[in-house]
Amino acid sequence: MRKDIDIPEVYDVYVAAVKEFNEDHRTTDWNAYIINNTDEPLELVMIVSDGYSADQVTSQMRHKLEKLPSKSFAKIEFIEDHVLELTNQFAVTYFLGGKLYEKTFVFTAGNIKDQNLGPVPAMLKEGILAE
Repeated sequence: MRKDIDIPEVYDVYVAAVKEFNEDHRTTDWNAYIINNTDEPLELVMIVSDGYSADQVTSQMRHKLEKLPSKSFAKIEFIEDHVLELTNQFAVTYFLGGKLYEKTFVFTAGNIKDQNLGPVPAMLKEGILAE
């Protein structure tokens, strides 16, 4: 029975942490983005995020996007400084071409830092891609 279940593999969809200047607060902050680098729009995107360590757990945050166009991105949430030392995960579920896709993207504890910045697909910015 299990061999009959088709679980498609996620390609060209990413979660990235990007460091940006916040004009309102005059600070430089980390923000999480979902990136659709496919040639089709993602539909009904659901994202559940949280952070954890051996002795600490954050509350879960839930986000929904009706549609994320191809070759585009959307801001998920601001990442507070005190959770940068935790493992942060983003469970992403979406429909693409009539199929349901699911993947949990993980930033390991302490990985979100300036030394790890690199190019981010579909964005003209540098950031850190989750595994």
